Amino acid sequence: MQQQQSSGGSNTGLRVALAWAVVLIPLLWGVYNTILNVAKLFS
Repeated sequence: MQQQQSSGGSNTGLRVALAWAVVLIPLLWGVYNTILNVAKLFS
């Protein structure tokens, strides 16, 4: 059973990385756009 868990663990790590990418990419895009709009306000 431990061998099955270790092989599944690498797949789980990939899924976690993809899930974080799905969350972080739009979040960073929103932060970037917000900073640009704030810069327009203060210029």
